[in-house]
Amino acid sequence: MKEYRMEHPNPQFQRENWMNLNGLWSFTFDFGKSGMERKLYLGDEDTLQNYDCKIRVPFCPESSLSGIGYKDFIAAVWYRKEVDLSEKQLEGRTILHFGAVDYECRVFINGEEAGKHIGGYSSFEFDITDYVHTGKNIIVVYAEDDVRSGLQARGKQSGSYYSQGCDYTRTTGIWQTVWLEFVPKSYVKSVKYYPDIAEQCFYADAKIYGKGKLTMTAYYNEKECGTVTKMVTGDNNKLRIPLNEMHLWECGNGRLYDIKIKLESEENGKHMVDAISSYAGMRQIQIDGYRFILNGVTVFQRTVLDQGFYREGIYTAPSDEALLRDIKISKALGFNGARLHQKIFEPRFLYHCDREGYLVWGEHGNWGLNLSNPESFLNFMPEWLEAVERDFNHPSIIGWCPFNETWDYNGQRQNDRILENIYKMTKALDSTRPCIDTSGNFHVITDIYDLHNYRQNVKEFSDCYSGFAKDGKFHEEHPSRQQYKEGQPLFISEYGGIKWNVDDSQKDAWGYGDEPKTKEEFIERYEGLTSVLLDNPKIMGFCYTQLYDIEQETNGLYDYDRKPKFDAEIFYKINSRKAAIELINGNIEGEN
Repeated sequence: MKEYRMEHPNPQFQRENWMNLNGLWSFTFDFGKSGMERKLYLGDEDTLQNYDCKIRVPFCPESSLSGIGYKDFIAAVWYRKEVDLSEKQLEGRTILHFGAVDYECRVFINGEEAGKHIGGYSSFEFDITDYVHTGKNIIVVYAEDDVRSGLQARGKQSGSYYSQGCDYTRTTGIWQTVWLEFVPKSYVKSVKYYPDIAEQCFYADAKIYGKGKLTMTAYYNEKECGTVTKMVTGDNNKLRIPLNEMHLWECGNGRLYDIKIKLESEENGKHMVDAISSYAGMRQIQIDGYRFILNGVTVFQRTVLDQGFYREGIYTAPSDEALLRDIKISKALGFNGARLHQKIFEPRFLYHCDREGYLVWGEHGNWGLNLSNPESFLNFMPEWLEAVERDFNHPSIIGWCPFNETWDYNGQRQNDRILENIYKMTKALDSTRPCIDTSGNFHVITDIYDLHNYRQNVKEFSDCYSGFAKDGKFHEEHPSRQQYKEGQPLFISEYGGIKWNVDDSQKDAWGYGDEPKTKEEFIERYEGLTSVLLDNPKIMGFCYTQLYDIEQETNGLYDYDRKPKFDAEIFYKINSRKAAIELINGNIEGEN
C-alpha cells in the first residue's frame, strides 16, 4: 500500500529520533457526539468494534485520499492507532505532535486524557511521557467541528452543504502529519532566530526543558561559519552566533544557513545529547514611505493568491512534491510570492518557500467568525499567536495578516478594538515584520494600507489610482470604512479574478466580472490591470486572484490540477518587468 506524507513535517526543527504516525488509523464518525458516553476514548477491545472503518492520516474524511470521501457536515470524529514503543525510545521524554486538527481536539493515551487543543489550523504537542509504556500503546484522538457556529475560524470551508462562490469543501479532524519525538530528559523546546546584517550574526532565543550545555553552529554549503556555546536553563537564554561569511536571503535566492543545535546534559551519570537540525535566513525587512525594503533594496511584491486546496486531499497536499510544485508554477508566471490566503499553511510548505526565496504573507482563516461574540475572539486569539510563534523563523514570511475582509455588524464598528488588539499582540510577538490588521477593509491600525479591487474595466481600475500617483489621493470605494493616511505604503492585495472556464467544462463556474470571450481578450485585460499597478510609483505590490482554480471557482491561471490555461511565458513577461517604485531610489541611503 502506498504511503503518503512520510517526510519530516518540520525541517526547521528536526531530530533523528522521531516516528511518523501517518498511515491507516481506525476511525468512526460521531454525528451524535455520544462517543464520550460510549467511552470510545478507551480504545480497548471492548470499544474497538465502534471504530467501523479505516482512514488514511493525514487526509481529512471529506477527501478521497483519506479512503472515505464523505462530504456532508460532520459533527465529530474518532481516531485510534496502536503504536509499539521500545524501552530505549522511552529512556527520556516522549512528545506527541499534531500538525493540525480541525477543530476542537482531545487526545487520549492508553485510556487517559493527555491534552486538549482548540483551533483547526495551528500546530500543537503534548508531553505524553507519563502515559506511555514499553510495548503496545493506544492513541485515541477525538475532534469536534462546526463551521456554522460562528465561534471558530473556518477559512474557505463552505458553511452550506454545497461548495459555492469562493467557499469550498470542508475539512474535519486530522489534516496534517502526526508524529512522535523521543528526547532526553533535558531538551530544547524551541529556538527563535533574529538575523542582524549589520552585526553579521544571528541572535538566538532558546527555551530549554531542564538544563545543560547548548552549542549552536552555523554552516553554509556544509562549511562552518560560526559557533556559540553557553550553559542554559529555562525559557530565557540569549545567544549570539557570529558569522565569518555573509550570505543574504533574497527574493528569488533562498540562501539558508544550516544550524546544528546540540544540548548536552548529565542524567543519572549518563551523558545525553539532544541534537537538532535547523536553518535560518539572513534578511531584514523595512518600510520606508511607500516602499517595501528587503535588505536595503526596494522590492515590488508581485504576489498571487494561493489558498492551499488540492482536488484529492482538500486542505492537504498529496505529496511534498505537490507543495513545491505550487511555488514553481507561480514563479513560472513571474510572481515572486503569494498571499497564503484564509489558511495557516503547513511548515513543510514554508520550508520550500524559504529555499526558493519566495515571499509570502502569513494569514489566518478568519472567515466564519462572528466577532460580535466574545467567545469567537477568545478562540481566535490563542490560535493566531500560536501560528506567529511557530512560523517566526521562516525568512519567506515577510508580513502578517490575521484577518481578511472583516465586516461591521448593524452599522457598528464593533470589530475595531479586536483588530487593534490582535495587531498589537502580533507586533509584541514579532516586531521584525509589518502587520496588516485586516486585508481589504476596515483598517484600524496597520503598517501597510491594502485594498481589494475587482473592477474588470481597465480604465475604471486605472482611475482609482491615477490621482494617487500624482498627489497621494485615490478614489476610495468605501470611504465610510477606510481612512488612508498619506505616505503609507499601498498594497493592492486582491485584484483581477478574471474568470476563464476552460472549454466550458465547469457548469457552475464562478469568477469575478464578465468572462472574456477569447484568450486574447483575457490576456489584454490581465496586462491592462497589472500594468496600472506596476506603473504607479506609489504602489508597493499587488496580489492577483488567483494561482489555480478551486472546485467551482475558475479564475485561476492554472486549473485545479495545476495544468496551465495559457502559455506561462506570456504572464512572466507581464509580471516580471520592473515596477515604477523599483526604479526610484532603489536603495536606502547608506546601504548597498
